[in-house]
Amino acid sequence: MKRPRNARHAAVLALARVAGDGRALDDALAGLDLQALSGTERSRCKAMAYGTVRHWLWLDFVARRLLARPLRRRDTDVRCLILLGLHELAFMRTPPHAAVAETVAVARLLHKDWARGLVNAVLRGFLRRRPELEAAARDDPEAATRHPRWLLRRLQAAWPQDWPALVAANNAAPPMVLRVNLARTTREAYLERLAQAGLDAAPSPHAPAAVRLARPRPVEDLPGFADGLVSVQDAAAQLAAPLLAPEPGQRVLDACAAPGGKTAHLLEYCPQARVTALDISPVRLARVEENLARLGLAAELVGGDATRPRDWWDGTPFERILLDAPCSATGVIRRHPDIRLLRRETDLPALAAVQAAMLDALWPLLAPGGILLYATCSVLPEENARQLAAFTARRPDARVLAPAETWGRAAGPGRQILTGEDDMDGFFYARLGKRPAA
Repeated sequence: MKRPRNARHAAVLALARVAGDGRALDDALAGLDLQALSGTERSRCKAMAYGTVRHWLWLDFVARRLLARPLRRRDTDVRCLILLGLHELAFMRTPPHAAVAETVAVARLLHKDWARGLVNAVLRGFLRRRPELEAAARDDPEAATRHPRWLLRRLQAAWPQDWPALVAANNAAPPMVLRVNLARTTREAYLERLAQAGLDAAPSPHAPAAVRLARPRPVEDLPGFADGLVSVQDAAAQLAAPLLAPEPGQRVLDACAAPGGKTAHLLEYCPQARVTALDISPVRLARVEENLARLGLAAELVGGDATRPRDWWDGTPFERILLDAPCSATGVIRRHPDIRLLRRETDLPALAAVQAAMLDALWPLLAPGGILLYATCSVLPEENARQLAAFTARRPDARVLAPAETWGRAAGPGRQILTGEDDMDGFFYARLGKRPAA
């Protein structure tokens, strides 16, 4: 693996893995050897990579008008370098001459000296033609919204009044939100610790443990992070534990548990609950174990497929089940902008089928009188309201337990939060109670 020499070089290597290999941006960045970079350079690399992906469709629109012909697939890294340079010129405060010179220099680090002239010409062409190119981009739906056409159509159909705000929220940088461990301290006490450390923060509405930082900081800067006083988790994700409301001694199943944020919150919410964390991926299950260890918490970790309980279930019912179902992740695009590049419309039917299969497979594991909480980080009705309406129609022993909370909006059997509402991620929740057998 090439060892990146500077922030731009590192960002291009990560972007090439996203564009060329279909890797998630987080995984691509995590796979880089950044030992030669300072902390400032690492932060700059991440900011440049995320910014380029966030504006990818706009940048690609502009680049295609500046290139005489499309680049070959084997030159994906050069394409990414051009988009990175355009992003720096259009959306960062780097002086133009420095941005052009430093971007061109990366071509040599990619061992593609031939591309130096091309990169230079494209970036200088943008500076000359910027007003014209920006005007053209405003008239192109994909470039203007930074959303692929299929997703834009889906959002407009699902949320005809709200889609402009939803698109704007997807394109904004997300807040950094913390979950205070209320089993060990109070939110007010932790806010005071943050203030003493010079970190500006405020309580987030709706989630009793949520604290929103004025600006993101490395977790190493957070008081008590290493000691388990606080975790990073969006306020919308923090609604799961209070909605499920486990009680002492109850058996709780957290299906699709990785990376373990909701598992940990369930144990912080009710330390006496007996929580089983299930995930199909051994690697991701190891992350659950690591997160619980930092917090000083313990759960039974089980590797298995939520659609095949016969392979891992011991036959004893659960009083509470959290199904955080695999989904399109369209509610967390602001945190993972690569979703717009990697997700395809053809993925949706398969995801909906998996969600239905998990609901049908896990429902028999729920004890009579128990509660199943269905959750997704999606804003698409076919994964949320329609999915739950279809399930309750085929399960007469399932009754909807409408939450008393007023966050989000009513959506069939549950409630939907659209990305950006009260500065939260997009989430759907539905609570179902199991009627006792007649």
